[in-house]
Amino acid sequence: MNIKCLVLSPNRLRRAGTRMMQSAALALLVTLTMPAGAADARAVKSRVPPVYPVIAQRMKITGVVKLSVTVNAEGNVTDVKGISGNRLLSDSAEEAVRKWRFEPGEGASTTEVSVNFAL
Repeated sequence: MNIKCLVLSPNRLRRAGTRMMQSAALALLVTLTMPAGAADARAVKSRVPPVYPVIAQRMKITGVVKLSVTVNAEGNVTDVKGISGNRLLSDSAEEAVRKWRFEPGEGASTTEVSVNFAL
């Protein structure tokens, strides 16, 4: 059995530590400069249930559709984009979520919602 041992010189170890600290500082900076509304999870005031597509029901397609929803200061949905889920279900979920109303906030924000389709 051949076992190799990795030994780093102090200079290489120092450079690796410096690079790691720089990466951590960059990650922290990116997190702190993210807009406040980007991770805002507003409460939903009214939900409109999605229409289960007939073809998806016949094919017994179920699942969760995840959507990125942009909400203005008044709580109205201004944009909906599909993140994941079956395309047959996603169109119906997007159409329903466009009619949802959220709690008013200080400004526009983006939140993630999930719509579950089950038979």
